[in-house]
Amino acid sequence: MFRLFFREHAAFIVFQAVLVAFIMALYWLDGFRNVDTAIYSFVISTLLVITFLAARFVKRYHFYQKILAIPDRMEHAIQREARSPEQLQSEKYLQELYRLYQNEAQALYASQNRHLQFMNQWVHQMKTPLSVMQLLLQEEGELDKNSVREEVDRLKSGLDTVLMNARLDTFEDDMQIEQVSLRAMVSEIVTENKRLFISKRVYPEIDMAEDCVVATDRKWMKFIVGQFLTNALKYTFEPNKKVYLHAECADGNAVLTIRDEGIGIPSSDLPRITKAFFTGENGRKTGESTGMGLYLAKEVCDKLGHKLTISSERGQGTAVSVSFFNQDSTTGGQDDVVIENRRSDESVRREGHPSGVESTELRSGKR
Repeated sequence: MFRLFFREHAAFIVFQAVLVAFIMALYWLDGFRNVDTAIYSFVISTLLVITFLAARFVKRYHFYQKILAIPDRMEHAIQREARSPEQLQSEKYLQELYRLYQNEAQALYASQNRHLQFMNQWVHQMKTPLSVMQLLLQEEGELDKNSVREEVDRLKSGLDTVLMNARLDTFEDDMQIEQVSLRAMVSEIVTENKRLFISKRVYPEIDMAEDCVVATDRKWMKFIVGQFLTNALKYTFEPNKKVYLHAECADGNAVLTIRDEGIGIPSSDLPRITKAFFTGENGRKTGESTGMGLYLAKEVCDKLGHKLTISSERGQGTAVSVSFFNQDSTTGGQDDVVIENRRSDESVRREGHPSGVESTELRSGKR
């Protein structure tokens, strides 16, 4: 403790020694006509310096004790024992650092806990399609390829979700903003999920212009829209329903809306559907919800600067909208859009009858 004190005040002690030596030099130049006065000045100066240092040591004694002791907990570092303005300011600084540390530690803990909980749920859910495929392989006779494809699609969807969840923490490193045609992107996603549309006997209806272009990350937006479509199909239990995909581009802004005719979301669940791991009443009905789809969609939209809006009425369906701001896009070609929509709808209907019905019946019967 004394060593620390003298190291801290070494410059002051040297300065006082130089000052006393300077005073003695003045007396020497004056011829030491009054030696007693010189000795008196030296003694008084020395006593004043020693008194000052002793008083300062007593005042900082508890502070030295705290900083020299080995802390046994973080709260020990922010105990309020300061007396001088410098110490008070140092304690305020340490308290602010401790607050920042707590926030970062809590965020890290929450992130790790979210990853662990999600992985546990994901592994548990991935056992279902694996078990179904194992049962299909054990059955005698010809293998039902349609059922196997459905289970493979479920595995692929689960893998995509867990990969996107892992990449969310390094989102900025993986982001690439480009001009994306909404219609081309949505059509591609609908085609990728064609078998799911057929098995559910639900039909897409796309209503958006070819020249409706937005600035976004194509890969992340495909994941988001894919989540919306999967949810729309998952919670549409009645056949011959539709999923409406609509986009409006005007005044430099664009809004992509996906609306289904499913069971809808209870009003009590709406404020919490974008929370991590929240499955709600509908998720408990299906038993396949991880509660992460809409959470990831909300996180990605926030990072991309898009606005996610969800509205729903129980028994009437759900509408999910993504708003793109400050976009240089225009609308047009509505006649071509209607013709292509009808062709897409008819194509899905032709493929879904009867093969889609047969696939659904075989799958449900084997389970």
